[in-house]
Amino acid sequence: MNIIQKTCDHLENYSHVLTEDHACEECVKTGSSWIHLRTCQTCGVTLCCDSSPHKHSRKHFHATGHPVVESAEPQDHWAYCYEDRAFKTIKK
Repeated sequence: MNIIQKTCDHLENYSHVLTEDHACEECVKTGSSWIHLRTCQTCGVTLCCDSSPHKHSRKHFHATGHPVVESAEPQDHWAYCYEDRAFKTIKK
């Protein structure tokens, strides 16, 4: 399967916000679990992905308008823009 990378102004112009968090802040509060983690590149909060039961990262985007997340998984090297539905491989 070929993956087509689409970029946008948000992905081309954001500053990398790194995290040491390895937990979804919202899932921890409620005792829920998550699958993978994403870090908001505007405010630095780490939340769970769309494969997780509560999809906190996407909910954060809808509540705040913060468009870009990076995977917080050590083996992943990509960023995603919720607003433009764009994906970009990054160097960590």
